[in-house]
Amino acid sequence: MKKLKERWNIETNRQLFIILLVFAITGSSAAKLAAPLTDFFNITEEMGWYIYWPFRILIILPIYKVLLVFFGWVFGEYHFFWNFAKKMLRSMGLGFLLKQ
Repeated sequence: MKKLKERWNIETNRQLFIILLVFAITGSSAAKLAAPLTDFFNITEEMGWYIYWPFRILIILPIYKVLLVFFGWVFGEYHFFWNFAKKMLRSMGLGFLLKQ
């Protein structure tokens, strides 16, 4: 835990707990929200894993980023998660989406 706190520049265990909680809630929520969207686009597992899973992952990624910042804001760690989301976008080669 000490290394995470140093890496993320976190001072308290409470902050670390909140950040880990936000990651857990965001991941679960993004996965849950992807199911209705795949149904809406009529993408089913019967179409084959090579269509279903890439489509589902492509849906989850933007949902995850939006929810990450939203839940970070709800739990009072907006700046941490906003910076984290920007770093993720840049590492995915999507940094051009961010206004300089």
